[in-house]
Amino acid sequence: MPMVGLVRFRWTKDLPGVTRSGPTGRITGARLVKEANGWHIVFRTESVVDEPAPHMGPGVGIDLGVSKPLALSDGTFREHGDWLKPKEADRLRRLERTRERQKRHSKRGACASNRLNRTNRRIAALRARATRRAVNWQHETTTGIADRFGLVGVEALSITNMVTSAKGTVEEPGKNVRQKAGLNRSISGEAWGRTVTMLEYKLADRGGRLIKVPAPNTSLRCHACGLITKGSRETQSKFVCQNPRCCWSGNADTNGACNIEIAAKHQAPQDIAGARTWSLSRWAGDETSTTQRAAH
Repeated sequence: MPMVGLVRFRWTKDLPGVTRSGPTGRITGARLVKEANGWHIVFRTESVVDEPAPHMGPGVGIDLGVSKPLALSDGTFREHGDWLKPKEADRLRRLERTRERQKRHSKRGACASNRLNRTNRRIAALRARATRRAVNWQHETTTGIADRFGLVGVEALSITNMVTSAKGTVEEPGKNVRQKAGLNRSISGEAWGRTVTMLEYKLADRGGRLIKVPAPNTSLRCHACGLITKGSRETQSKFVCQNPRCCWSGNADTNGACNIEIAAKHQAPQDIAGARTWSLSRWAGDETSTTQRAAH
């Protein structure tokens, strides 16, 4: 490294053209990154890969949430626990209280004390640990989904607008500010954007496709009858269709995921090999497969 010299580091992944089990390719650059848990070296690589064959797996819709991080239209869920263990969470709260006390006793405009800097480093280390666990869960979960499904539908969410503060102004103060702040923290903690990004490139590597559909009314419409009936969303987790001819009931997140799947099914280009596997039997019709459409 310039002005440093030779740096010893620990291998964590095979690199193209370097390690024995690494893929064919070469390293095109590297940089040092300092994080809360230490220094890391990041390599930029160029790999030679073949064009992936079309993924012939079925399609699925995914509803992103807080209580249920990922709800799939096949009725399954992808959930996780707290990113920090109970003792780690208690330690983080104690450190945050210590930091506030140290800030109150520091002089205004003066440099932070060594104790305050040490407390900040410990807080950053715990938060970095939680982030690493979250990223690891996202990698494992998105890899499993990309391996199984060929087409995945998600909502086109504007996450930046969703986590906007509800404080308002002095003239027009906001309502339920504390509840909205807690919801914003939960949404930020789930990192939906990172999950969608991982799904997109992992599906592309496997010959799959990610479809983003409009978000409005996916949680209010009944996927079985296709109607929006007032009062169907009884609770946050329960959906009971009030249409007398339908009366479907089940998990609200699963219903939203099914609506996303239906919307993505109609939006997916039919020239994708394997698109005929998108339509499930319960929505069978003229659009079930490209073969049926050609026959008509």
